[in-house]
Amino acid sequence: MSQEINQLDADGRKIGPWEEYFRDGKLSAAGEYVTGKKTGLWRYYLRNGRVKAEGELIEGQMDGHWEWHRDNGNLLQVGSFDNGAQVGTWKRWHANGQLMDEGEYVAGRKVGEWKTYDVVGKLTKAQSFEK
Repeated sequence: MSQEINQLDADGRKIGPWEEYFRDGKLSAAGEYVTGKKTGLWRYYLRNGRVKAEGELIEGQMDGHWEWHRDNGNLLQVGSFDNGAQVGTWKRWHANGQLMDEGEYVAGRKVGEWKTYDVVGKLTKAQSFEK
């Protein structure tokens, strides 16, 4: 037996499986609410139906590994969060699939060396951020 979607608890808070839609009726997001806050795996969709972003939420805050995709399905960026703050290695890609930039975050701040590449993969900039 499947659980009904888009339900409210006795206090009017969103609870259980939830789906959000664009104005045209296409699915824009799907995940779960616990006592009114997004929790667990959430997927956000582009109008073309492909996954735009996906990752874990804990009480509405991004947590753990997240991925974002372009309209064609190729990766746009990947990275992780700890209670809503960017942490660890982050990478972004150009539309052609070549790496655009990469570096580390600690508590939402860029740290160490960040590298930027052009659309053919040539290093164009290396910038250091204080830890």
